[in-house]
Amino acid sequence: MSTTKKIAGAALAAALGVTTLSACGGGDAKDKTAGTSDAPKSKTVTLVSHDSFNVTDAILKEFEQQSGYTVKVLKSGDAGAALNQEILTKGSPRGDVFFGVDNTLLSRALDNGIFTPYEAKGLGGVKPEYVLDQEHRVTPVDSGDICVNYDKAYFADKKIAPPQTLDDLVKPEYKNLLVVENAATSSPGLGFMLASVGKYGEEGWKDYWSKLKANGVEVVDGWEQAYNERFSGSAGGKKAKGDRPLVVSYASSPPVEVLYGEPQPAEAPTGVSTGTCFRQVEFAGLLKGAKNEDGGKALVDFMISKKFQEDMPLQMFVNPVTKDAALPELFTKHGVVVEKPENVAPETIAKNREQWVKAWTALVVK
Repeated sequence: MSTTKKIAGAALAAALGVTTLSACGGGDAKDKTAGTSDAPKSKTVTLVSHDSFNVTDAILKEFEQQSGYTVKVLKSGDAGAALNQEILTKGSPRGDVFFGVDNTLLSRALDNGIFTPYEAKGLGGVKPEYVLDQEHRVTPVDSGDICVNYDKAYFADKKIAPPQTLDDLVKPEYKNLLVVENAATSSPGLGFMLASVGKYGEEGWKDYWSKLKANGVEVVDGWEQAYNERFSGSAGGKKAKGDRPLVVSYASSPPVEVLYGEPQPAEAPTGVSTGTCFRQVEFAGLLKGAKNEDGGKALVDFMISKKFQEDMPLQMFVNPVTKDAALPELFTKHGVVVEKPENVAPETIAKNREQWVKAWTALVVK
């Protein structure tokens, strides 16, 4: 994810560290005395996130002006690394809100008790299928689908139909064409492994991967290597170096290819195999022990507001989770709708994730 992680992270990730996105109201002097009973409340609210977090400056400044809070963002690597740091600092968090824990890691966060329950204003406008924690320790913010992408030109030139399902990928005509990310080190890699669990069950997913291995699947460490180096379709609008026309990426990759194409193409050069997808949902939560709990609540509310939700697709290349948020034309014209993504319940992932990853590694990598 980074968890993300995702194509948004590769396209938009900024340097690590604390970034003040804009300033209004309060200052550091107030922050230093915020813990004393007679001190004014802090006017700074800190968001801890993975590297892919982004928001349009004007949208954020409007929130700051209306709320009176200054937002600081602490970017902490990929989602798994960021979450681990919050677990290690449980009770004395580095910020007020954590964003970026997804449904593959949700149980780890909840079991470690790093969040304070808070039912966000506007939660009723969130699609109910995304509300996975009925105690409201976390609030759904976005969703995205991890899917196999294909190089349209390759399959047109070879006069071969691109694969559409997980079953297709083990067929002889797709031998030595697929590159995937390591499930032990990559969010999309883990998501794609979970897609196979969702499709074939706990008894059948390993047999599926044995077939994929026999069919020449290539495994690399992370998304950037897979997409930018090994995939033949595209790489940030430049001619790709790779020779693999199938890659695990995201359903949002085609709109991104159009947006960043040089020159911008009329149609996306990549397609999505919609029968290979795993639905990823990301959450935000108020951190237990937050120094600015009121500011944290306001920030969580903001993240499910219509303005933030409609800003996300072109900033983080993810989908809104609220019912009233509209997608931009780039997504409606060049994106795909995944009707039936594979899902695995968070509690099932929690119970089995470690042993599944070990079994996958032994089977596919070693």
